[in-house]
Amino acid sequence: MTAFDADAFAAMAERLQGTNVSPQTFLATDYLNHFNEVVMLLGMLSDMPEMFEDVAAWAPKSYVDHFRDSSIADREIAIEAYGLAPERYRRPFDDTIVQAETVVAHAVALLGPAIEAGDSERIAMIGASASQILQKLIDVASGIIHGSEKGMSQAEIDIVIGDP
Repeated sequence: MTAFDADAFAAMAERLQGTNVSPQTFLATDYLNHFNEVVMLLGMLSDMPEMFEDVAAWAPKSYVDHFRDSSIADREIAIEAYGLAPERYRRPFDDTIVQAETVVAHAVALLGPAIEAGDSERIAMIGASASQILQKLIDVASGIIHGSEKGMSQAEIDIVIGDP
């Protein structure tokens, strides 16, 4: 919606009562399951480097596409609500998701050569680090879904990653 429509907002907030979509933020935590899978896979790499193929095959999926492909009962209203989500929640949420997708892509790029070289220490370090960073980003996204208006800045991400 281009201009704020208070009536449409209030009507949607009312419709969201009793669903898995927050009537405050118009966002749903179910979307984060898409990232939980890759967090788990990255965490398993030190013991099971053959899981790298699954990590490399993981692909970003938009919020709307996630719910289109979902079988949860609230999928249609989740899609509709996302389009009306207040900017103060949606912007930091979307930014956090982009950061999480970037972490996965960066991890895959670093892991490929380590896997090819059979460097188990490097595989374990990259997998664990990426898994921890992703978990922090998921926690930030979850906080936003539950009403926080703050994401992580790139400077904060760099600190977590350890970049100067």
